[in-house]
Amino acid sequence: MKPAKKMLFADSARIRANPCQKRFFAGSGLFVAVPILLLLAACAPVRTRGTAAQISAQTARERQLGTQAQWGLQAHFAVSDGRDGGSGTLVWQQNGDAYSLSLRAPITGKTARLEGGPNGAVLTGLRDGPIRGEDAQALLADQFGWHMPVAQLTWWVRGLRAPDSQADMSYGENGLPAVLEQDGWKVEYRDWYADRDPPLPRKVYASKPPYSVRVLIETWQMP
Repeated sequence: MKPAKKMLFADSARIRANPCQKRFFAGSGLFVAVPILLLLAACAPVRTRGTAAQISAQTARERQLGTQAQWGLQAHFAVSDGRDGGSGTLVWQQNGDAYSLSLRAPITGKTARLEGGPNGAVLTGLRDGPIRGEDAQALLADQFGWHMPVAQLTWWVRGLRAPDSQADMSYGENGLPAVLEQDGWKVEYRDWYADRDPPLPRKVYASKPPYSVRVLIETWQMP
């Protein structure tokens, strides 16, 4: 079967593994090259393992956000395997263990919908009709070649540690999480909606070389 990524996201931006010219989302949702000096400044935030007050505040955030069954977001996203990748817009709706992700290609406007939960996942919107898989991550890898840890991202995009595995977290000058390391992934929180209560991430960059997932969240829907 012809890979779906060549049909649906063929117009997505290509990402090349050049350490001197990484790409990131601008407000328009397009990839823009940035000078290496700006890149290094953005990649090296001051961070600490956390004071007692920061750790206490994060525990309170996780207690409050982790128990909210229903939430949603709209974002731009980019995925890469270190050489090639794709980008688009993302609408994520969560209802307990059930999720619905709408992935829209930037030029053609074609949309794929990924829905599922503990019992498996279904991908629709492709030429071959509904495609089922064991879980979202396996289905996206098989159909698009993307390595996107959806189960963990459910927690990471909210600035939370995923349950049931060891995690290390460090904090930035703003007192909020700066870097989370879990399950072999490094999750960097480049920007926050700090005026929200509780604060929620705006830019989330997850990497497990050679793979990366970047999410620029434009709006949150919270109870």
